[in-house]
Amino acid sequence: MSERGRRGKAFKAAFPHTIPIFAGFWFLGMTYGIYMNVSGFPFWYPMLMSLTIFAGSVEFVAVNLLLGAFNPFQVLAMTLMINARHLFYGLSMLEKYRPVRGVRKGYLIHTLTDETYSLLCTAQPPEGVEAERFYLWVSLLNQLYWIAGSALGGLLGQALPF
Repeated sequence: MSERGRRGKAFKAAFPHTIPIFAGFWFLGMTYGIYMNVSGFPFWYPMLMSLTIFAGSVEFVAVNLLLGAFNPFQVLAMTLMINARHLFYGLSMLEKYRPVRGVRKGYLIHTLTDETYSLLCTAQPPEGVEAERFYLWVSLLNQLYWIAGSALGGLLGQALPF
């Protein structure tokens, strides 16, 4: 099977599992985008932050951190307190991610949210689908849903009076 065929097969296997995440992430992402815009940030800020941070709770807190005086210790402490649970998620995924190498492994670690963790612990790739590709598609789709929702919320925040 060609590279494109393997990629497509993994996408088709992963996509149905991510549909519930899509519904939640679009709504929350739009809320976040509107909140950022109402707080004075241009529409592209929530999209950029969703691309780089991708931790919904921290992104909402980051709005206030960006508006106040910069205190690196406070940012570090808040981020660690809010996302400490991800350390435990990561530990439980070590065996599952062991065969993954390089940039792909880094991306899987970066995109391990509560929702992605739940899916990857329960959903198994069907026979004939490479597990690594399945994990990557689940992670990528979930991140794209969040980014799209944030971008849409940023645009709605500019277009609608709040």
